[in-house]
Amino acid sequence: MLKSLNFSELFKNAKTAIDNRVRIITAGLSIIELRALLRGDPPTEKPNPRYKVHVTSFMFHIRPKFYQQASTIFTHTWRLGFFTVFFLALEIVTGLILMIFYTPTPAEAYNSILSLTSNIPFGKLMRDLHRLGAEGMVIFSVLHMLRTFLTGSYKKERSFTWLTGVVLLLVTLGLSFTGYLLPWDQLAYWAVTIGTSMAEAAPLFGNEINLLLRGAPDIGAGGLLRFYLLHIVLLPGIVVWMLSIHYYKVAREHSISLPAKYDREDLPKEITKKAKQRLDLLPDLLTHEVFLTTVGLFITILLTAFFYEAPLENIANPQQTPLDTKAPWYFWWLQGMLKMGDKTLMGIILPTIIFGILFAVPYIDRNPHREAHKRPLAIAIGLLATLTLVVLSYMGLPEYGIETPAAARIIQDLAPEEGLGELRAIPYDQLQPGVYEVNVTDAENMCPDLLWGCPILESVFVEYSDRVNEAAEEGKLPDAEAVLVIEEWQADLTKVTPRIIWSDGESGDRKSYEQHIFLHRDHDRDH
Repeated sequence: MLKSLNFSELFKNAKTAIDNRVRIITAGLSIIELRALLRGDPPTEKPNPRYKVHVTSFMFHIRPKFYQQASTIFTHTWRLGFFTVFFLALEIVTGLILMIFYTPTPAEAYNSILSLTSNIPFGKLMRDLHRLGAEGMVIFSVLHMLRTFLTGSYKKERSFTWLTGVVLLLVTLGLSFTGYLLPWDQLAYWAVTIGTSMAEAAPLFGNEINLLLRGAPDIGAGGLLRFYLLHIVLLPGIVVWMLSIHYYKVAREHSISLPAKYDREDLPKEITKKAKQRLDLLPDLLTHEVFLTTVGLFITILLTAFFYEAPLENIANPQQTPLDTKAPWYFWWLQGMLKMGDKTLMGIILPTIIFGILFAVPYIDRNPHREAHKRPLAIAIGLLATLTLVVLSYMGLPEYGIETPAAARIIQDLAPEEGLGELRAIPYDQLQPGVYEVNVTDAENMCPDLLWGCPILESVFVEYSDRVNEAAEEGKLPDAEAVLVIEEWQADLTKVTPRIIWSDGESGDRKSYEQHIFLHRDHDRDH
């Protein structure tokens, strides 16, 4: 009997000790409560211990205890803010991994990326996820701000939250821009060189700002180190700081706005009551967020596995500017503006005014209503600004507003200096040596010795011929003659030379333009 009593006492004490330890780990939830939480059952204690988690937990203290039912409608928020934070978390995790293998010097930066993608298990996946996550973070930040504007969710007590959102958007663009240089390849080097050169146009302190960014008149070791430190220390610190403020305002002061239709005063009380019904974060919304995180990870990994690859061009060469140098896609709008006029006006003053207006939106728009039909001017301005951004981005493409000689344009499109292109995508076994002449060679029977022929080479040759003939008909290449020369250069190395010859329209002299492209047998695997 004594032994049985001692055993029961020991079991009870052990159970109590385990329960206390679980409460410490879970910020106040007992084993029974944790089980009820995971099963979706109501709270087992009073007061609700799930609310205590938000007070005692470091992870949950900036999260609200509950949201209003209608504010969680998917078509109201589209979870754009959540996925912005999701991509930020993805950037932090993958960025910390990449930091281990990266060396921020011009001599080693490019090689460290090559080593990461070639020699480190899952290194290429981490880099692809990091690059895709950066682009996703920019996209969802912009969409989140656009949704907030169109639904009028920046008014009244949410004005300051809007300001922190604009800061976060600016810092997100800064993170993407500083990270763009780190691979130290040609496109990144020259895009950042052009981008930082805009600082010279800033009034009063332009040269000083440019030198501060680059560390020298030209981007070198100092500039790369500055961009690296900005990317991994200063800007992430600002993001965490501002995001904490942003989340705190939502969690503790005003929550997510309800859809605008619930702001009407003539709504029946039953509808309003249901819209404002509490929906607890634990467990309802947390399980939904876990589901969204799972879906987000699945889609991003699927994209990087089958559809997306972080680009890496030739190593940076300060002595050679590649054709079609362009900014990252999220700065095409700025590049489009630069094509329209003065660098100081279009590159410094006007963008500053644009972001200044963004900051001032809650104070400019004094209309108290949030419903779209009661704020037609604001909605029209928002849609017009979005359309303008799209048009300016199109104008920022290298092909717009910049006249490239026809021969150079044709060959550049088929085999760009930086990037893959159709010519480099031809399988190595189809690169049959020979001289293939436009309008002479039969494009349907270029490889009679191959059992299955060479359909991809033939399609590229047809496009090459069509482009040359079209330019000749337009008078851009008078009396044009063009060939595609394929030679065995070394073992497992083939040299491909597209060459175009034409008559100069003014002097009548014959001119020629050609490019030499060397393709190794393994180039199929590389791309």
